[in-house]
Amino acid sequence: MNLKKEIEKFFKGEVLSDENTLDKYSRDASILEVKPKLVVKPKDVQDLKNLVKFVSENKKNDDTLSITARSAGTDMSGGPLNESIIADFTEHFNKIIEVSDDGYAVVEPGVYYRDFEKETLKKGLIFPSYPASRELCTVGGIVSNNSGGEKNPAYGKTEKYVMELKVVLSDGNEYTIKPLSKDELEKKMSQNDFEGEIYRKMFKLVSENQELLKEAKPKVSKNSAGYYLWNVWDGKTFDLTKLIVGSQGTLGLVTQIKFKLVPTKKHSKLLVIFMRSMDQLAEIVNTILPYKPESVESYDDNTLKLAFRFMPDIIKRIGPKNIFKFLWSFLPEVGMVLRGGFPKLVVLVEFASDNQSEIEEKMQALNKDLQKFKKIKTHISKTQEESEKYWTIRRESFALLRKHVHGKHTAPFIDDVIVNPEHLPKFLPELNDILKDYNFIHTVAGHIGDGNFHVIPLMDLSKKENYEKIPEIIERVFDLVLKYKGSITAEHNDGIIRTPYLKKMFSEKVIGLFEQTKQIFDPKNIFNPHKKVGEGLKYMVDHIMHHNY
Repeated sequence: MNLKKEIEKFFKGEVLSDENTLDKYSRDASILEVKPKLVVKPKDVQDLKNLVKFVSENKKNDDTLSITARSAGTDMSGGPLNESIIADFTEHFNKIIEVSDDGYAVVEPGVYYRDFEKETLKKGLIFPSYPASRELCTVGGIVSNNSGGEKNPAYGKTEKYVMELKVVLSDGNEYTIKPLSKDELEKKMSQNDFEGEIYRKMFKLVSENQELLKEAKPKVSKNSAGYYLWNVWDGKTFDLTKLIVGSQGTLGLVTQIKFKLVPTKKHSKLLVIFMRSMDQLAEIVNTILPYKPESVESYDDNTLKLAFRFMPDIIKRIGPKNIFKFLWSFLPEVGMVLRGGFPKLVVLVEFASDNQSEIEEKMQALNKDLQKFKKIKTHISKTQEESEKYWTIRRESFALLRKHVHGKHTAPFIDDVIVNPEHLPKFLPELNDILKDYNFIHTVAGHIGDGNFHVIPLMDLSKKENYEKIPEIIERVFDLVLKYKGSITAEHNDGIIRTPYLKKMFSEKVIGLFEQTKQIFDPKNIFNPHKKVGEGLKYMVDHIMHHNY
């Protein structure tokens, strides 16, 4: 069968199979490389329905046929990679349908977050769980991974803000998925069709395993591992959006999203902490958190050095009105480096409120409280532009690494671990001991208020001795994370890179429930295979790229 020609018979959007396109879609921001057979750009929902039906009907003749949704390709886990058909949503599914004064928005999954935010801000509203890749990612990717970025301490993750989804399921029909009352659930389960069957089976699965799922739910402030079965049924409301969010396109194709938005706050201010040592990090974090900041972020000395080295990129990103004034604002950091070297860690603590005096009171009280720590310096930003320089360094660190470090590849494979902050005094030294054993350059940034760290090694993946170490490093780091009851992924999801390790984190019974969930929604394995369930270590190892870009 000529796959391209067969799909072109019914498909209105583009169907591409040239080598340049296939090469581009073979990679995301991970260390993985998986070459697809075809890339399609669906024109509308009917294209998606027809494509799903085509794949379903032809699966018996070609078991490798499947569909993987993709938008911006910024995923670090291999989530949008597939050997069969890639469906790119950015070309045509990119409409902002509505931003309401009533605090919600309706958008298509291919909308870039940066464009979405511009429209919500016009109404004084914002979607608060954007990730650090906010300038590059789409809202579809945010939903797919259940993103939760710098504002997580105050607002929580994406799952809290998805009110309703439209999804094409494996029977080739589009359904609206939203929270249901008991009566509404009963009505759905009475339907004698595919939708009714899903509701009957999923209700049976979660209701009969409530205690098991309650125990399985990771006891951290954010998690993207597994299927979130523990969130679906609370005894009053049955909500399958809680399952679709974070499922990484393995249960269906999301075509439309209704987001809850929150009002923006009029004022914000940043307290910056420069730490010469990380010995007291946990105590410092636990001093900060009672003040209830909106964000507590961090980046290490390697990240700061990178920012100084490639300052033109930072200036380009911020676009300051007065470049000389902006550069002058770095004078305190330059003086600090000259006197004592680069700080080991920079911590950003942001307070936001509609009441300026409330911010000032909290800021001054926290600053005073922090003076008991001897190996730190603090600085309160004076302007929004000054604050933005720190945020840009934090948000752009990974992009700077990918763009500028030649001969080595950014290798995010232990990039999203999380433990509760009270475990940091023991966890961080043990993590550092593991990393020292491998002697690679790496940066550490993350959402330190949640105990969530992004560790990004730089590796020459053309050398066998380097890429062969990866499974060993993953094993050791994940064992450490689970020793402290954490999660192997807080917000970047499982993808290809972490799916083999879910059996470390969850019991056989819970893994079995994940497998049943996939079977209920997608019995023919049409949607995004090799993620969440069913794959072992060999598949992941076989698709680690053995070269640098």
